[in-house]
Amino acid sequence: MNNPSPKTKAVIAYLTFIGFIIAYFINKEYKSEFATWHIKNMFGLLIGLFMANILQNYAIGYFLYWPVAGLWLYSVIMATIGKKQGIPYLSDKFQEWFKFLD
Repeated sequence: MNNPSPKTKAVIAYLTFIGFIIAYFINKEYKSEFATWHIKNMFGLLIGLFMANILQNYAIGYFLYWPVAGLWLYSVIMATIGKKQGIPYLSDKFQEWFKFLD
């Protein structure tokens, strides 16, 4: 398999949970700092989406889902244009917390 570009791996990471898994394993074989950054960011967003899903029977689930979905869209756009920019404050924390994804 050819080594996809870091930008391609980053965008794949944002394509559902399956895309996250695929990007993680491709990046594990062909390391890229840019792709790793976006994979960690998506992992944090996935946790937010899972929490919204768990809390969907309560109002907080609804109010959690839409901001996370908006931040996901913003992150996809940043990956597409090749920027290592994400959610203010949280993306930096995601990089710190999810070191096991390196």
